Amino acid sequence: MTRKSCQKKMELSLLEQKTIPENLPPPTDKYKLKYQQYEAEMKEGYKQYSQRTVENKINSAQFQESSRKTAEKEDPQPEDRSDHDLSALDEKALLQQCYTNNPYTIQHSIRKLEAEEVAAERRKQAVVEQVMVDQLSRAVISDPEQSTNTGTYQRDHTSAGLGTAPLRFRKRTLHETKIRTRSSLTENMLSNKLRFDGRILSRNGRDACRELIGFFFMYDRSLTVYEYRQFGKNRTNALPFIQKGVYSHQRGQRKGQQYDLNDLHVGANLTFLSCNLSLPESIKQNAIFTLRVTNIDEAAMDILKTTSVGIKQDITQQEIDESRVFRIVQGILKEKLSKRGVRVVTRLGKYFRELDHKGDGAFSKAVFKQALTLFHLEVPEKDFESLWLILDDNGNDKVDYGEFTRAFIGEMNEYRKTFVRKAYMKLDFNKTGRVPMVDIRKCYCAKKHSQVLSGDATEEEIKSSFLETLEHVCSNPSEVSYCEFEDYYEGLSIEIMDDEDFVNILKNAWGI
Repeated sequence: MTRKSCQKKMELSLLEQKTIPENLPPPTDKYKLKYQQYEAEMKEGYKQYSQRTVENKINSAQFQESSRKTAEKEDPQPEDRSDHDLSALDEKALLQQCYTNNPYTIQHSIRKLEAEEVAAERRKQAVVEQVMVDQLSRAVISDPEQSTNTGTYQRDHTSAGLGTAPLRFRKRTLHETKIRTRSSLTENMLSNKLRFDGRILSRNGRDACRELIGFFFMYDRSLTVYEYRQFGKNRTNALPFIQKGVYSHQRGQRKGQQYDLNDLHVGANLTFLSCNLSLPESIKQNAIFTLRVTNIDEAAMDILKTTSVGIKQDITQQEIDESRVFRIVQGILKEKLSKRGVRVVTRLGKYFRELDHKGDGAFSKAVFKQALTLFHLEVPEKDFESLWLILDDNGNDKVDYGEFTRAFIGEMNEYRKTFVRKAYMKLDFNKTGRVPMVDIRKCYCAKKHSQVLSGDATEEEIKSSFLETLEHVCSNPSEVSYCEFEDYYEGLSIEIMDDEDFVNILKNAWGI
């Protein structure tokens, strides 16, 4: 093969020599000058190319070294980092705190708020009407006299044989019956109620984002919870989620006591036995599920407190002591979480999820102690034991890690949580509990970021920094679950004192 290629080259060179005409005139000075200029430009270009090649090699080596150091800095073992060291992940997360300006004008904000209030009131009114219809209809249908008094129907039948037929074979509709029910339930009695909004404390995104509206009836101290659901763009419905009944506390110091009006306030936890209710299977996986009260009808609460008697319920000394223990522990950890809240909270959640092989989220005291040590969140032994006694109220040495994290680190208030849920529900329009990272990238907006407005950074740079921090804490980098999204903003919320500043971050980034 080599001998043939050499022969071809020789033939080509001979052919080129033959094609060059003989007796060419010598080049003029003009062309000699052009050739010299061309030769100088070629040499200078080659020199610059060589310099650029060397510089690129040096820059590539430096970039690889910096990337290696950044990776080591961003992904250390939890035990290898001190309390005050900030990683690249922390610095990128702190960039999200720069959305503190309201994205809307005052007039736009007022119109937007009014439209949201009108829509919310319509939803609540639709649920109220459905509740009234359901309860009043059930009172008549379930009246025992509807099945015992058969005289009215016997008079309506002309055939003697039909008159003695069993009641279940006879045609009877509610509007045709002449039985007057003796039920004492009236619309006025049902109107004496307190309406409240709630959410389920769950790591399942579908369950956590359910729109729940509850009612507490004063006449018999019963309550019911309805779910407002939207089917498509125009069709909506209110469906019973927890049937009307008298319920009691299932956890804490008031375990076994019937729910009363004073148990309903923003931030209150209502616990229920899941086995006694018709609930989705995802909720029934736990024996007890918790409903968090997110909002109440303050006007109705004031009226009920002034018109009702015998509802005073003083806070016990033990409850005061428990609240003090929570504040002490959370105060200690708040200092340790300074400027690294996002990294610690998200990684702590990821750490527990990876350990949760059974899927129940419950761990022993030893596991939680080890986690606090790994993440440099140690607290005095006395305070830890005091808080553990509060959490482990059934004495089986098992506590849900979500409950543990909320107790030790704390959590954002319900006003902030409402906007976090609103942002996630906007992303998760299919209500699957998981959002593809592609949709996160599409929906995230960095136009109003202070560094973008000042020209110090581009929109893509701010968006990339957010996505990198979010991907870093996700079990699956291609999608974000509700609990991962919530943990991110839970950690971000620690450093932001003002509620409106935190809400503006969500409004600017997600357009809610």
